[in-house]
Amino acid sequence: PAWEFIHGQGQQKPMPTLFHSRLQRNLVNSINNQTKAYEAIQELRCIVPPLSPVPDIAVVKSDRLSEIDGPLQGAPDWLIEIRSPDQSTLDLQNKILHCLTNGTQIAWLIDIQRQQIWVWENQELPLVYAGTDILPTLGNISDLTVEAVIAMTQQR
Repeated sequence: PAWEFIHGQGQQKPMPTLFHSRLQRNLVNSINNQTKAYEAIQELRCIVPPLSPVPDIAVVKSDRLSEIDGPLQGAPDWLIEIRSPDQSTLDLQNKILHCLTNGTQIAWLIDIQRQQIWVWENQELPLVYAGTDILPTLGNISDLTVEAVIAMTQQR
């Protein structure tokens, strides 16, 4: 797993589980199949001084992506984190809030075990979505419900 530079120290991300990995892959594919304006990328290092987070999924406006290999300079437009069972929700929320104050427009924190998704838009307080709730997205990405996202943990 990737290392992140958070609060002045290196921290290794937790090892992803089967459901986490499936969800990450399937959600990236779903987003990328629906838009050319944005690109969803797994585990892309972002330079958001003084932090260097590595979101599970970074969705970035295509024209912001460099032709030169390297980390993303700045916060992703849409940040998606998938909480692992042993991962601190507070640590994830702090990373999300830092990115939101530095340009991220929307952030999701997916909790597979609770089958809910916390969503921040701009710098507003988060809303918690569950079941058939339609999730906010960027661009022309079609309606995604919490049920559809959680179901991606089972898709091979």
